[in-house]
Amino acid sequence: MDFPFSHRWKAWMSCNCPVTQPGPTLASTCGGAPFMLFMGLLEVFLRSQCDLEDPCGRPEQSPLFPEYDFIIVGGGSAGSVIASRLSEIPEWRVLLIEAGLDEPTGTQVPSMFLNFLGSEIDWAYQTEPETDACLNEEEQRCYWPRGKVLGGTSVLNGMMYIRGSRKDYDNWASMGNDGWSYNEVLPYFLKSEDNKQIDKVDRGYHSVGGLLTVSQFPYHPPLSRAIIKGGEELGYKSRDLNGEKHVGFSIAQTTNRNGSRVSTSRAFLRPFKHRRNLQILLNTTISRILINPSTKEAYGIEYMKNGGREVIYATKEVIVSGGAVNSPQIMMLSGIGPAEHLKEVNIPVVHDLPGVGQNLHNHVAFFVNFNINDTNSAPLNWATAMEYLLFRDGLMSGTGISEVTAMINSKYANPEDDHPDLQYFFGGFLANCARTGQVGEKLDNSTRQIQVIPAVLHPKSRGYIKLKDNNPLSHPLIYGRYYTHPDDIKVIVEGIKFAIKLGETKALRRYGFQLDKTPVEGCESQQFGSDAYWECAAKRQTGPENHQAGSCKMGPENDKMAVVNPHLQVYGIDRLRIIDASIMPVVTSGNTNAPTIMIAEKGSDMIKQRWLTPAAGFFYTASPSQRIDRQWGSW
Repeated sequence: MDFPFSHRWKAWMSCNCPVTQPGPTLASTCGGAPFMLFMGLLEVFLRSQCDLEDPCGRPEQSPLFPEYDFIIVGGGSAGSVIASRLSEIPEWRVLLIEAGLDEPTGTQVPSMFLNFLGSEIDWAYQTEPETDACLNEEEQRCYWPRGKVLGGTSVLNGMMYIRGSRKDYDNWASMGNDGWSYNEVLPYFLKSEDNKQIDKVDRGYHSVGGLLTVSQFPYHPPLSRAIIKGGEELGYKSRDLNGEKHVGFSIAQTTNRNGSRVSTSRAFLRPFKHRRNLQILLNTTISRILINPSTKEAYGIEYMKNGGREVIYATKEVIVSGGAVNSPQIMMLSGIGPAEHLKEVNIPVVHDLPGVGQNLHNHVAFFVNFNINDTNSAPLNWATAMEYLLFRDGLMSGTGISEVTAMINSKYANPEDDHPDLQYFFGGFLANCARTGQVGEKLDNSTRQIQVIPAVLHPKSRGYIKLKDNNPLSHPLIYGRYYTHPDDIKVIVEGIKFAIKLGETKALRRYGFQLDKTPVEGCESQQFGSDAYWECAAKRQTGPENHQAGSCKMGPENDKMAVVNPHLQVYGIDRLRIIDASIMPVVTSGNTNAPTIMIAEKGSDMIKQRWLTPAAGFFYTASPSQRIDRQWGSW
């Protein structure tokens, strides 16, 4: 085991820094008072473990400078990486601004990855009423969780490390985005990666020594392996989906280290918290980017404080890394976006850029429920808790069967392209909440349910984002527009049929897999199992997915809807970049966290290319005799 018991005990006993972690309690994330005793005790034990609590690694607030070389807006999956990489240059002052607080200790436990949805570290966005999706939800609105916390959605996600397919990036390049082909972005995936199972993955596609730990979870429920066997029965190999080929089944590698979450904050910021040139400002909302209207250059930001507004200046660049919802919002609040819309909300137009907030898209899914031969008892109890507390093993060290994924081609995809259009997720055996902690505690009197969840990887439906008003604290108006392109519903129906076929394999029949045939509300008039029924069901009980992308798309100069160029610089405004998932012209084929980290790595290098004098790996200060090595590490 990587982390033997003696070391674990030492980690438990030797917290040398004050523990003042904010954030929602585990009991509150489970449902409050009925969970207070067991979940409260469990949280006390978890917070006493220093490798989880990490009080000495947390960022500390220090007095702000009036100006910085770089200001990064948004401390999420991309912003944390950029702040880390830019602050490698000792002479650059870097400020990272995050609207949320630091990550709570409970988020470090993989099995509790769903607990914090809807909590104070979640923006908890909702779309405007949909016409073709989420029809059974209140007001037909889809729920979009997004991380409002240092580390962003990498603190809330299922940790799956999926890069997408080769064709994703080659398509980006073919659209005129020079430098973004698969062979050109692969080095940036490798730069971050510290793969702890390098002998189990495809040679040449992975690396060790990076800041981001990548590995399978320590524990795999037996059903995980049965799902892999079921895929083999249907002709699909178990393979590294980030390697040579992209179709198959896999117990995915994830961003975890010894059974605890590795967010981008933990990976890229905490090791360098003592850098004197890196400051992190938490719990701070940006009201706008400051732009010189005559030179069209960004020169700082305005933020909200104590009911007023204050400014901080940037001498080199402002980098926006708010994600697919917040980045277009910040741009429009700053007067950059579709001129007509900006006038509607009384924002002075600084630069008319029609693509801001457009091209918004997301994967879309459906939960196919199965009953299995098992009582519906809570996977979390004192036995699984002690296994985790002492050894970082067992059900708490993973996400249940959510660790499994698969990529397949529907009949609408060309197998020759190795560009699958369906991904599968799975749900069950998640050790996240319990009332008593007793082994065998029943959640209810029914049998255990398992979910097989197909997701459309290449949606053709496109939505958009607008401002509600000119108040930076107002949530923007999100129009997801799922299933407004008819091809998307056709693909999800095929995906549902395959999920049912998977449930009929011998490997899963051994667990008593039975399709739950309870009709979806509103679809009772359709014959259960028909294409028309599944189409109705997918539109009523939509799985909105959490892979939002494209709302500040990257494109060549002749693309009138492009917001940034292939160097991620905003068209028409100098010293301003957007670096996050919003720049994806088309969303990648899979979970978007790993691609977002890659984008941040590549974007950071582009910034260095602009501002460092290339002289055999060195740069010069104002005094040419002072040659400064760029490899100062964490200094």
